Amino acid sequence: MAFRYSTGCFDSFLTALKSDMADGVIKFYTGAQPTSPDAAVTGTYLGKVTLAGGAWTAGTATNGLEFGTPGSAAIDKASAEEWKFVCEVAGTIGWGRFVSNSASDTDGSSTALKRMDFSVGITSGDCLMSKVTYAVGETGVIQSFNIPLSNIS
Repeated sequence: MAFRYSTGCFDSFLTALKSDMADGVIKFYTGAQPTSPDAAVTGTYLGKVTLAGGAWTAGTATNGLEFGTPGSAAIDKASAEEWKFVCEVAGTIGWGRFVSNSASDTDGSSTALKRMDFSVGITSGDCLMSKVTYAVGETGVIQSFNIPLSNIS
């Protein structure tokens, strides 16, 4: 018999995730995502998502991203925040990596750093945007970023 968790347990897990990822940032890359968030990135780095597209420096809270309050075994971006992508290298977004606010998080492999990899799309994906192909200097807003948990294995 498999482990099964209550909604309260999932909400508790997500509360810890919210704390662990507070003031982090999303980095977008081209191509297919790696096999695990522990692996080094694949593809070309295109730019990052910060609060309102502002400048972000690892280790500081300024312009880092926040999640809302978990509920019903899911968590979304904080509703009051505008998560904005600023394109640094032209290309098509293939996937994203949400990294914690750790000054030591580079794009290399690590099993110690807190990261989440996810799909990006226009009509489907973990992170939804109005488009996925950008030129240098263009910006885009994250329309939806929702992390659900479930007992389905």
